[in-house]
Amino acid sequence: MSFYTSLSGLQASQTDMSVISHNLANVNTNGFKKSRSEFADVIASSLASDPTKQVGSGVVVKANRQQFSEGNLRSTASALDLAIAGDGFFAMQTSGLNKQTNYTRNGTFLIDSDHFVVDSQGSNLLTYPVDSDGNIISAGSNSLVPLKLPETSGQSIATTKIALAANLSAKQAEPVGTFDRNDPTTFNYSTATTVYDADGTARTLANYYVRTQTPAVPTPTESKWEVHSYLGEEPLTLKGGTDDKFEMSFDSNGIMTAPTGAGTAVEFNTIIPKGTSTPIDLTQDFNNFTQYTSSFQVTNRSQDGRAAGQLSGVTVDSSGLITASFSNGDVNPVGRVAMANFTNPTGLRQLGNSYWSSTGLSGEPSLGSAGESGFGTLMAGTLESSNVDITEELVSLIAAQRNFQSNAKALETANSISQTIFNIRS
Repeated sequence: MSFYTSLSGLQASQTDMSVISHNLANVNTNGFKKSRSEFADVIASSLASDPTKQVGSGVVVKANRQQFSEGNLRSTASALDLAIAGDGFFAMQTSGLNKQTNYTRNGTFLIDSDHFVVDSQGSNLLTYPVDSDGNIISAGSNSLVPLKLPETSGQSIATTKIALAANLSAKQAEPVGTFDRNDPTTFNYSTATTVYDADGTARTLANYYVRTQTPAVPTPTESKWEVHSYLGEEPLTLKGGTDDKFEMSFDSNGIMTAPTGAGTAVEFNTIIPKGTSTPIDLTQDFNNFTQYTSSFQVTNRSQDGRAAGQLSGVTVDSSGLITASFSNGDVNPVGRVAMANFTNPTGLRQLGNSYWSSTGLSGEPSLGSAGESGFGTLMAGTLESSNVDITEELVSLIAAQRNFQSNAKALETANSISQTIFNIRS
């Protein structure tokens, strides 16, 4: 009998060492939760047995119980690295034909080629849909959707009006030679403004400012400037004509008096830039241009076009609200991270890859958002490390090894006794 008792002790110690070794092997696994072997003694008895004469029959492993204490949190440089400070799990939808929902504490997420937010196994992060204010519009397990980040935001709007304000220095002399945009000595100043066509393609509108001769019978202090406008490499011509320049006049106080009154807009003929079939109609407003003795300076520049915004960044706040920012300045809420928790987390089934699935022991998941009752808060740019304490595990490993050696010695002794008995019989 002692042989089988010692053998059960060997098996239990071996299981204990296997569990500890598994813990140590995953000391660097994000979101990993260690396990602990729990044992119970075995007693063979009946109602007729004298309780004072019962002898135990060994040990049995009752459970390898998971420990869901929180691991250390460490900062990272990625906004999509998420950690749960407190209780809860991320809900993940697996890839492939047979999709199912698993749960994890490993918040290492990235954006795949289709702009879905996934983990290293390719499973999709599940979120609640939200409105433009970030409020959840549909709750419940059937409302969870894989998080997909939009590639663009808004519609492209073609530029129609440009407004400029600048000071053209009165100290500038008239340049020598015929205007040539490729020769800086033939003009005094230039400005560049980015404009957009209907497709959202950015183009450069350049203005070149040339101080010209004073008219034959002028006001002595009046001065004039020619303005040449180009869209890319193509000159713009004035509306209804073929002139590729227009004049600005300033009085003795440096105030613009022409074209036809200060601030009047200059309209151009429709132009179709090379390489596109999209026409552009532009009007430039030179309101608030001045000619003072101070240096040349652009004081205002604006245009009414825009391109569709390209995704430029993602942020996640402590409540799990995911916000996407775009190159055109748009900032849009795109979802809220769904959190899951269980009545009995130790009853979850381990699946590997830091995944768990629900069982009858764990109960069905309760869903909610970070920060609500029963759920921890989210920390962006942070990951949860394994909750394995190396020192504690090594001490436990030494104890398990001693238990194994003790049971091995007891087994050896039992074997020696049995051999002695066999020798007596012979």
